[in-house]
Amino acid sequence: MELEIQKTDRIEGVIKAPPSKSYTHRAIIISSLAEGKSILNDPLYSEDTLASLNACRALGCEIKKEDDRCIVNGTGGVLETPEDVVDLKNSGTTLRIMTSVSALASNYTVLTGDSSLRTRPMQDLLDALKSLGVTAFSSRGNGKPPICIKGGFKGGKTGIKGDVSSQFISSLLIASPYAPNSVDINVEGDFISKPYVDMTTDIMEKFGVSLDYNKKQGSFHIDPQTYKGRDYTVEGDYSSVSYIIGAAAALKGKVTVKNVFKDSKQGDKQILDIVKDMGAEVEVKKDEVTIIGHGELNGTHVNLENAPDLLPTVAALGAISNGVTTIGNVEHARFKETDRIHTCALELSKLGVKVTEKKDGLVIKGGAKGGTVKSHGDHRLVMALSLVGLKTGGLTIENASVYDVSFPNFPDAMKRLGCNIKTK
Repeated sequence: MELEIQKTDRIEGVIKAPPSKSYTHRAIIISSLAEGKSILNDPLYSEDTLASLNACRALGCEIKKEDDRCIVNGTGGVLETPEDVVDLKNSGTTLRIMTSVSALASNYTVLTGDSSLRTRPMQDLLDALKSLGVTAFSSRGNGKPPICIKGGFKGGKTGIKGDVSSQFISSLLIASPYAPNSVDINVEGDFISKPYVDMTTDIMEKFGVSLDYNKKQGSFHIDPQTYKGRDYTVEGDYSSVSYIIGAAAALKGKVTVKNVFKDSKQGDKQILDIVKDMGAEVEVKKDEVTIIGHGELNGTHVNLENAPDLLPTVAALGAISNGVTTIGNVEHARFKETDRIHTCALELSKLGVKVTEKKDGLVIKGGAKGGTVKSHGDHRLVMALSLVGLKTGGLTIENASVYDVSFPNFPDAMKRLGCNIKTK
């Protein structure tokens, strides 16, 4: 499927943010581990989150999927060994978190996925689990999926690098309450993408588990305990609404996004500061934001250490802004669905944009034109590149249907706001 995007002068309306992908993943997995029944209100059902739901089912959890809620009868941490290899499609979050969770089941669990997922580096997590009594290894011996995990999460002390993937830390934290012994996790070196770990600890606490974090030492302590089932509502996703916010900032008009919270722990909330710095007006209330665009943005300098998923959005905005936009401290974006630093540079250069690719970011000089670009199978790249088309017109994105991974009704949502987008 292709997306064809034509120039759009004005964008206007009120829209509800799609539910958070990150919070939905964590809510499904933690409620599956909980004791008792949980009702998850307003979850995101996308390709990635369904990978987590199906993985939890494979480990013996009973889950009923309804349109606007998900009913989970928790296992209390007593997991079954899956009957077959578990296919996680392209969900890196599911792979990372379920690697530790699978160690709570007896016998062996095998996690794999599509060709992209099988390139994801996992060795640091496998090494950290070894210190906690878990036998987990790459079936091909290259530190990448398929991953084989033998049951036996004993607890103890371990260390994990903080500059590779925050999902490794979240993975260890989520499974740790069910270890028979206390778990101490020391985060070594720089702690990147910490807001994602803050989201993890936030939802762990909401499901009844307490933990200690020593900021000075960069260490976590978790005693043996049990998650408790509860009713839980998933908040809106700043990653997904970054494309709506970006469009509203770049074009003329006024857009209000509901179900995004002022006190959210999501690192991608940074998009509000970014578009404000680039020249848009931003009004923030308790549970909604309003963006007023004047049809023109200016380049800026952005540190995306704690919000790597914003890289494609900011790169696209830089391509349609006046002057130069510099994006730094985001080398970890190279290990997402694609090497996002490289694919952003490659596709924007096809649109006449002068892009310099750095080890940890991009330098972008505005001046994009229309053209044809590829998705590289990356949902965020599709949605970000669409912003360029709204400003320039004449943009075609090939293999665009992958937006389903995180924002299943993306084209319809943008059309409702007046954007000139059509599927072909």
